[in-house]
Amino acid sequence: MKRPNKNIIKDMKKNYSAYLFLLPKLILFTLFIAIPVVWAFFISFQKYKIFGSEFVGLDNYIEVFQSDAFRIALKNTLLFTIVTVPFGVISALVLASLIFELGKISQTLFRSAFYLPTVTSMVIIAMVWRWMYNYDFGLFNYVLGWFGAGPINWLGQSSTALWALIIMQCLIPFGVGIILYLASMGAISQSLYEAARMDGAGKFKQWLYITIPQLKPTTLYLVLLSTIGSFQVFTQIIMMTGGGPGNATETLVHLIYKTGFRDFEFGLAGAQSVVLFVIILIFSVIQFRVLRHDE
Repeated sequence: MKRPNKNIIKDMKKNYSAYLFLLPKLILFTLFIAIPVVWAFFISFQKYKIFGSEFVGLDNYIEVFQSDAFRIALKNTLLFTIVTVPFGVISALVLASLIFELGKISQTLFRSAFYLPTVTSMVIIAMVWRWMYNYDFGLFNYVLGWFGAGPINWLGQSSTALWALIIMQCLIPFGVGIILYLASMGAISQSLYEAARMDGAGKFKQWLYITIPQLKPTTLYLVLLSTIGSFQVFTQIIMMTGGGPGNATETLVHLIYKTGFRDFEFGLAGAQSVVLFVIILIFSVIQFRVLRHDE
């Protein structure tokens, strides 16, 4: 019986050309992702300075958990995630189900239309929404004026700023989700629907008891993807509110950015990053256990 390591070496020699093509990506991944992640964990135990860092043990982590700013940022990020992730995934499922019933040309048209915001820079999207939320000449206040309602300072007051960002995120189509759901729907065996029709099941029951259960692996992937993305929300914050007014729209990643690159507390920012990683990991494990599929 051959040793496993010899089999691995043999396979690598056999497929060396594939590994050569992967090598540039591996080098970039190592330099710009793997090493920074390890370094962030390393400096989280230090009072980090460019010259002469000092080991402080768990002091940075204690400061993180005692920080009011971190608790506010965590609360805001959780609210943003709890609202936007279910809305995005459910809306993608509903839209994909409606598009799937259309002809080929119509499907292609709607796929392109809903996927377009995904390839558009979030900076541009945020600038457009900031204009629509403008107090003096924004679209939303202009529409409110038709009904005799006074203008609202959407991004300038604590009671509405975070919800304005949540509404923005909800109204941006989840293009990746729609595309993946459409692909998964096309892979569902038609014999399941034929059997359901023979038993007298209507369209809605077929969708509820066949389509949705068969899409569970795709739903799991999209929920995980959306949750990680919402916990890392940053561009909208820095472009539209800067975390204000006060700390009303402060999120974890924006707080980490300010701690590291405004206050130059790199050790504390590293500790905040590690805590964020653990939070995302916990949510991911819970979601995987709840939504995992047996097949």
